[in-house]
Amino acid sequence: MSHTRIPPDQAFPFPMPMTLVGAVVEGKANFLAAAWVTRVNMKPPMMLAALGRHHTNRGIEEHGEFSINVPSVALLAKTDYCGIVSGRNQDKSRLFEVFCGALAHAPLIADCPLVMACRLVEKVSLPGDTLYIGEVVEAFAAEGALSEGRPDLRKIDPFVLAMPENRYFRIGEPVGRAWSAGKAIAG
Repeated sequence: MSHTRIPPDQAFPFPMPMTLVGAVVEGKANFLAAAWVTRVNMKPPMMLAALGRHHTNRGIEEHGEFSINVPSVALLAKTDYCGIVSGRNQDKSRLFEVFCGALAHAPLIADCPLVMACRLVEKVSLPGDTLYIGEVVEAFAAEGALSEGRPDLRKIDPFVLAMPENRYFRIGEPVGRAWSAGKAIAG
């Protein structure tokens, strides 16, 4: 296989899950479309959100709480809108039906099939982004998004962002079982 040199900032073909990161800023729920979000610890469960300089960051830093909301494809336009406009200029608090669990400053979106309330554990400042690591204090899933009591990817119907092409994609069909497919090679 032949290879061609490409710019390092374009060497990221991995799809990233689209989420809406929420925080209370100036007394209002605010949400930011964010794709650089991932789990970083199993026990206790922790999530990382890499955010540029955004209005939402103020609420995370002031209150030490934030939410990670996983929208379905049905919320694609509203999610994209939250990435286009800033809470500095537009009040996004009425865009969704919001509820709170144990953390009063981690607004959760009722229309999202999976939501998590996080308490800030660590903040890491990088040249262009800030990494917010939060412990998942509680999580909620819509009843219709569960199978056998667990979140079901197909029922959640999330979407991902692919860069550098800047397109959203729906999750496809399963192609193998983890910790099993490689057993055929091991013999």
